[in-house]
Amino acid sequence: MGYSYLCLLINMTVISQDMQEMKKKFDVEEPDLDLSPFTGMTRKHYIELATYLLERAFTHVKSIDDPITFPIVPGKSYPQEGSPDWRFRSLEFEALERTFTLAGPLIHVNPDIEIKGIRLRDYYKLHLYNALTPGHSNSLPLPEELPDATYQFTCEFGGLFKTLMLMPDTLWSAFTQKEKDEMAVTISKWGHHRTTQNNWRIFNIVTLSFLKKYGYEIDDDLLKSHILWVASYHSGNGWYLEQTYNYYSISLFIVYTTIWNRAFGDEYYPELASVIERSAQKLMESITSFFGRDGYVNMWSRSICYRTWVSGAFPVAFMLKDTGLIDPGFARRLCSGSLLQFTGREDFYYNDIPSLGFYGRREYMIQNYSCPASPFIMFLPFICLALPEDSPFWSARENEGFWPELNDHSKITVLENPGLVLVNHGITGASEIIPGKVFYDDPNYSKLVYNTHFPWEDHDPQGGTSMEYSFRSLDPRDIRGEDINFYLTGSTLSNTSDRSRFFATSQSMVFNGVHDGVIYRQALMRRPPNNGVGYIIDLADIIVPGGVIRVDRSRMAFEHELTLGHFGLPHTGGRQAEVKRFADGRRMVITASIKGRRVALITYSGWDSVDSLTHTNRNAETDDSTVIYARRKRTDKNPAMELMIAVMLHRTGDGLWSPEELDPLKEIRIMDVTPVFSPLGAEITLRDGTLYKVYFGEIDGNRRW
Repeated sequence: MGYSYLCLLINMTVISQDMQEMKKKFDVEEPDLDLSPFTGMTRKHYIELATYLLERAFTHVKSIDDPITFPIVPGKSYPQEGSPDWRFRSLEFEALERTFTLAGPLIHVNPDIEIKGIRLRDYYKLHLYNALTPGHSNSLPLPEELPDATYQFTCEFGGLFKTLMLMPDTLWSAFTQKEKDEMAVTISKWGHHRTTQNNWRIFNIVTLSFLKKYGYEIDDDLLKSHILWVASYHSGNGWYLEQTYNYYSISLFIVYTTIWNRAFGDEYYPELASVIERSAQKLMESITSFFGRDGYVNMWSRSICYRTWVSGAFPVAFMLKDTGLIDPGFARRLCSGSLLQFTGREDFYYNDIPSLGFYGRREYMIQNYSCPASPFIMFLPFICLALPEDSPFWSARENEGFWPELNDHSKITVLENPGLVLVNHGITGASEIIPGKVFYDDPNYSKLVYNTHFPWEDHDPQGGTSMEYSFRSLDPRDIRGEDINFYLTGSTLSNTSDRSRFFATSQSMVFNGVHDGVIYRQALMRRPPNNGVGYIIDLADIIVPGGVIRVDRSRMAFEHELTLGHFGLPHTGGRQAEVKRFADGRRMVITASIKGRRVALITYSGWDSVDSLTHTNRNAETDDSTVIYARRKRTDKNPAMELMIAVMLHRTGDGLWSPEELDPLKEIRIMDVTPVFSPLGAEITLRDGTLYKVYFGEIDGNRRW
């Protein structure tokens, strides 16, 4: 039924002349700087960009009869040698559906558009019919032909019918009734099949709703159940909790469901549609704060190779019943900027298509459910081509929204329900996500902060991990592999000497709220059975222009070593970062810089030393990178509770740090007992006289999971 691994490997070696010639990145030609003074991008350029991306993809298609497949990338992505045949069919169907994310809007704009001499509408009509017609030599397997489980096909059905719901003229209207009836058999079987208990319910909703909309019988009770489940995931601020909080809450729970509302929900389930509508409207209050001033997307949460799919929220804002929730010129500026963040880089492309990574190919950063075609979902923002030409999204003049008003200040937005704090730094143009509700140790979620212009680095078991506390046990009981918690739990843990040889990062994080300008969280370096007791770092973040003051309380009860890493700096052009350091008895200072970016780490209390190291295969941009970090080691059997006070600054641009920037704290007052009767806190006075009070009162009782 599908292509064998061997055939795909052979195909990988057959690179067309077109692929050899098409090396350049996308450039905005003839930019319209009157309408779009920041990006030059107009509706015409969106069409040109979508066409350009499909032209690159279609270098892998020799004729109209040739299914679109992309070379397997040996490594973490699927499918690999020995995979069952259905995985190869999944690979092929995913390529068909996800490239339709671009092709659908282009066909909507121009039904006769051709790519490399192939009429797009004819191509996708042919291959969709072949895939969805039972008995065809290239048809998809049916659920009953496979073990009872969930499969990637369900996901792709949702993506396909989301597009066809929004733009039915692109393809569905091109089929005869007989062809539709034949395909409906496969569509129905997968739409009614078992789904996964998270965002996947949306895929079943969209698929079943599409069938019902076009007159096919479905299980109405099942559809309604899926809708109720999805609505129940909403937790506030426009955010949905299914497994954890991530971009899926925006891209699927807001974008897909808004399209569903307009195409189906408003008519068939108006009450439930209104619930979904309200959550989407609420999201629009904060969505712009997730992006950098230039529209840069933050590398945060899983499926990072999807990159700009979160930008689909901007055109969707103008599909809501209230279209005045976002300034349209600001929306298009951010949407366009996010797309150019990647498509304007040569390293974005691999095998002539979007690479598996963030900037370049970095498979160690992706999940094993991804395949070479997966990144094409990042072009979800091209649903903007479904908006009429006179939509404010197209007609409004680009602007920078709230950014000019910030000057050198920082804007803080607190999303209590998902436990996210958003920071927009006027001095750098960078935006940050500070996560508070993290349920497992995963660099996609567990960093202290995520920055649009300093993408995260992977964990280093040798320590110095970027933007994380790294912990290494020095407890001799750990070294011997004994259970050091037996007296608390009565159970035996499977400890290994790895806990002493390697550094680990926090296993979960708890949000404790924002009080008097201080963000409180807890990093649990080891999870239950005892809720992390003895392995807690109480975090206090004080946001300052272009950085943060960290006043963190160590409650590490046994012998240990800790490191705190800054943002990693990629070795662009093969050049290492320039590192400088000094100490004056009051503080230790270390800085690092590359062209266009620089970082500084100043420690005042609780740290033994500062240093730098080179990481390999950790950074999102280059193979090698530099990380500056602070280190401390405590070998007492019962280490004291301590405050670890440090300042972490970042800058975009070149230039030197001023002496004032590298010594921003005027006074530090550490208290054994604070005025709210909590143990070990501090009052921090900045150079400008601003006073911050860090009191960890009732922090355990304020845990918000």
